[in-house]
Amino acid sequence: MRVAIIGGGVAGLAAAYELEKNGVPYTLFEASPRLGGVISSEIVNGAVLELGPDSFLTEKPQAAELCRELGLADQLVGSNDEARKTFIVVKNRLIAMPDGLMFLIPTKLIPTAMTSLFSWGTKIRMGLELLHPPRKTDGSDESVADLVCRHYGPEAVDRLADPLLSGIYGGDSSQLSAQTVLPKLVEMEQEYGSLTRGMLAGHRKMKAAMKKRANEVSAAVQPGSTSGSAAKPAPARTIFTTLKGGMKQLTEALTAKLNPTAIRLNTPVTSLEPISVGWLVKTGESEATTQQYDAVIIATQAWAAGKMLEKVDAELAADLTGVAYSSSVTVNLVYKDSEINLPDGFGFLVPASEGRAMLACTFVHRKFLGRTPPNQAVLRAFLGGMRGESLLAESDASLIETVRRELMDILHLTAIPITTRVTRWRRSMAQYSVGHNDRKARISDHVAKLKGLYLAGNAYDGIGISDCIRLGRKAASEISKL
Repeated sequence: MRVAIIGGGVAGLAAAYELEKNGVPYTLFEASPRLGGVISSEIVNGAVLELGPDSFLTEKPQAAELCRELGLADQLVGSNDEARKTFIVVKNRLIAMPDGLMFLIPTKLIPTAMTSLFSWGTKIRMGLELLHPPRKTDGSDESVADLVCRHYGPEAVDRLADPLLSGIYGGDSSQLSAQTVLPKLVEMEQEYGSLTRGMLAGHRKMKAAMKKRANEVSAAVQPGSTSGSAAKPAPARTIFTTLKGGMKQLTEALTAKLNPTAIRLNTPVTSLEPISVGWLVKTGESEATTQQYDAVIIATQAWAAGKMLEKVDAELAADLTGVAYSSSVTVNLVYKDSEINLPDGFGFLVPASEGRAMLACTFVHRKFLGRTPPNQAVLRAFLGGMRGESLLAESDASLIETVRRELMDILHLTAIPITTRVTRWRRSMAQYSVGHNDRKARISDHVAKLKGLYLAGNAYDGIGISDCIRLGRKAASEISKL
């Protein structure tokens, strides 16, 4: 059994690691000169700068579990949730998201009524939303914007749904699939009608389950135990988790576990061809660049996978290249802490209606403690997305000037940064547009008919680091059992 892995991002590295563990020979092809994909970090004068994703969701366990397997348990750092506060920019003012807001859903009456984020018309609509009856559905998909607007009105889309999803996906809520991006809300609407009532019911169930678990743990502690006291409650789980030395620690630790002779950098795969006993993988024009493998894991962006497979299965290739992608720009700015005055919190989101280049800005030194020297502050601005593709063509100096100008308008920040980093990620973030579940099902059906072909990455079943790790390891595990 010989396996080709195409793509050296975290999905491809996770697949290679799993094959390495199981003793299955493989070759990993990566078109660029480095491994890690969009995961990239630098340490500049003691400050960790994330050039790509800065963390992963703690509630999805695959990334943390892999870190522990790799000996990085003592490097895991949770987000500073005690200081978690997110602002929305409205007419150059920072307005804090109201307390009790569970993602998009208001669950507390008084904070929602008191906030200046919404007009009174929207607040009244939010109160009346409790009366929504359960919704019968024919199973058809709709956009997140349509779902949120039907319940809370267009202002909630503009000032809440759109900036939140733009910060996560770099996407547009009017294009993103409700069934795929917010499946729990779709289920709540069918069962409860009101999303607020559904969210409150879910929260009560979660608290009851946590209380039951705590009682079970307490009952399991015997009076004669060596501790001499009841078990201490587990610390609250943070929303995000990162690594002390940057997210690159994960990809570097994965790479260190791989056979270096099995890695081919600067080697793009130009085409694939199924044969009776496996696959031919071509990386150049001559026959010498064509090698035979028993199985192939494609861990690239879907559009790249589509190009490789267009002569194998035209319908599959069309669905793969049909997955939309957004591009992004990350601008890190390091300041002397004494020269800036920031509001409390993690940062802010910018609605599209504000007409800004920035989509969001994170106060990195507040979000994750211990990764920035005490005399420094790190701000990380995000630009691009589906509406800002043209920004990628601008120079570093122009992008830095744009960010600084907008920070001056929003934060009144006039200090000059001591360090800056601009990073561009072209067509890197998959967009789960309306109808994504149907597209995903068609892709799965076609792949199932191509023996020895597996897909992994952020285009199919989750955009996060844990999702990519899960899909990469799953593909490798299935191959290992053959």
